[in-house]
Amino acid sequence: MMADNAGPALAPQKRWVIYYLATVIAMMALQMSSLGFAPLLPAIQHDFAMSFSEMGLFTGVYGLVALVVSIPAGILAKQYGEKRILIIGMAILATGLFGLSVAESFGQGLTARALWIFGYRLAFVCVMTAIALTAPPHLKGRAMGVLGACSALATVLGAPFCASLAEAWGWREAVMGFGGMTIAGLVVFSMFYQQRPEVIQKGGPKGQGAFSAFRYPIVWTIPLLGLTNAGGFAATFFLPSVLKADFGLGASDAAAVISMSYILAIVLNPLSGYLADRFNRWNVLAGMMILMIPACLAMTSHNLLVFEVASALLISLGLASTNQLYPTISELMRGRDVGPLMGITALGGGIFGFLGPQALGWLRDWSGGFHAGWYALTGAAIFSALLILFLKGYAERQNARLAAGLKAAAAS
Repeated sequence: MMADNAGPALAPQKRWVIYYLATVIAMMALQMSSLGFAPLLPAIQHDFAMSFSEMGLFTGVYGLVALVVSIPAGILAKQYGEKRILIIGMAILATGLFGLSVAESFGQGLTARALWIFGYRLAFVCVMTAIALTAPPHLKGRAMGVLGACSALATVLGAPFCASLAEAWGWREAVMGFGGMTIAGLVVFSMFYQQRPEVIQKGGPKGQGAFSAFRYPIVWTIPLLGLTNAGGFAATFFLPSVLKADFGLGASDAAAVISMSYILAIVLNPLSGYLADRFNRWNVLAGMMILMIPACLAMTSHNLLVFEVASALLISLGLASTNQLYPTISELMRGRDVGPLMGITALGGGIFGFLGPQALGWLRDWSGGFHAGWYALTGAAIFSALLILFLKGYAERQNARLAAGLKAAAAS
């Protein structure tokens, strides 16, 4: 009988691909509803008689739940195995979607949305943990890049999927359709993914407790790397407002630019993963931040084409950099405490997924325009590049000390 938690080092050469594909399918099932439900928002707002501030709370609860769930999700993945927690997360997510489909008031809808996002964050952290543990070291970047491309593809497919269901039957049936897709992904993942045997033992590998990762001060700089996609989050949410205010364009034009961004992300994700595997992944990640600097500055342009290209670059680079963060951060501890590390990394995404748009909105109100916000995001990109290079130096020193210790132990 195969152990419940088979890792990449123990799996046969070809079997990791099966585990990887099962994880990708689970991720696509998660992502279809995560952003793909956006076309349903006007109908949901109408049925629940939501004000725009309530609508902001309904959508923004994602960041608030992420602050609470991300680190516990990583701890649970370490203690009980990423497979078990991912399945539980997807089941909770589906329950939230089905709950939203039958909700009769804003309060019930908001509760169902919070349950949906709670399950999503549990599952998301475990997906990242599963990829980090399953893919061979020399393919981690490409594995995460393909995962990111498939996530973007799921978002591109999710919007027309729900729109077609909504047109035929209504938004509630469309949300139920997303719930059904989540259950299908859960079934596939549970059938084909295998876990690592060492995590099935309570407390994980010998000598490592659930909270051992948190004893290292360097770990608490990791949430700051959530700034890598702060610009992408902010641009996604404020793009319709900027296009309307500065260029007189409507929602359909904004949707076209966002779709172009996700299509570009389908290309950039595997490309960045290939480069990360072939070259130093820290340098590749820093390079992506450096490319964001002119993209942020170009967002101040009054030329529509320049603005659209800059928006697509900013959003797609943010998505690609987020996916490359996880295998890169796992190098800080050479595979130890991967679950908590993934949770801490996801925490940063939640923090700045909430604060990025909030800061851009506040700067818009304060300055009367969006330029101050784009300059602030330029500074965030510069800071992120410097932090990545700092962590690169730390990781290289730690790995050199580890190699020297192993060499000394072997000689003795």
